[in-house]
Amino acid sequence: MRVLLLSDTHGQLDARIAALARDCDVVVHAGDVGNTTVLEALRAGGANVIAIRGNNDVASKWPRGEQAALDALEDEARVGLPGGTLIAVHGDRYTPATRHARLRRDYPDARAIVYGHSHRLVVDDAAMPWILNPGAAGRARTYGGPSCLLLEARAKVWRVEPHRSAIAR
Repeated sequence: MRVLLLSDTHGQLDARIAALARDCDVVVHAGDVGNTTVLEALRAGGANVIAIRGNNDVASKWPRGEQAALDALEDEARVGLPGGTLIAVHGDRYTPATRHARLRRDYPDARAIVYGHSHRLVVDDAAMPWILNPGAAGRARTYGGPSCLLLEARAKVWRVEPHRSAIAR
């Protein structure tokens, strides 16, 4: 199963990441979505899209008329995949210095935890569960270009592949 992990679009999804979503079975957005246009672009290829609320997913920052979609976002998600469970949280409730340790402590039964908020691409697979941050998939604070992670989830093996797009000039 191919799973696209992304976060922090803030209302603007990079087209190259949207194209990757079309080849995935599941898309998990770890918060700070920004609007329904992002969700619709991710659903365009037929993937099951699971999105959670980030600290910027509030009524004052979303377009008028999209309150129902905003209200539908949960604070976290548990995604059953071949070989284990993926947890999605935004990460803003954890301080950077202890974030990975606390996530591992809070979700010990997960195979991996995806979070956003920092806009920094991270693959921490040194311990279980893995801690994954896909970086920012929009235009805000991409630190080298919009990024995401592709997770291949099989019953016995999971593999994560980082993707970073060059900044368009």
